[in-house]
Amino acid sequence: MKVDEVSRLDDILRPASSQPQPALPEKAPGRTSFADLLKSSLEEVNSLQQEADRAIRELATTGKTSLHDTMIALERADLSFRLMMQVRNKIVEAYQEIMRMTV
Repeated sequence: MKVDEVSRLDDILRPASSQPQPALPEKAPGRTSFADLLKSSLEEVNSLQQEADRAIRELATTGKTSLHDTMIALERADLSFRLMMQVRNKIVEAYQEIMRMTV
């Protein structure tokens, strides 16, 4: 028996946990992962919420912003938050559906 055959036999008989794990594929340039997309969306919703808070404070304290601009900022923040919640609900539903699948 040759040395190459012995090493192949060792690879076959070795438990699966001790075999090297395949490397994760590298992210292609110009492509965004789902996690990055989700994170950037959450950051955008957060910034819209902060902008609405700032508009309310300015309207109440200094009066530099108009009521119209404040209401627009509030509605943008509200709409983006509701959209984020619907996306979250769909993700949770998809996860639950996958967990219910039998393998």
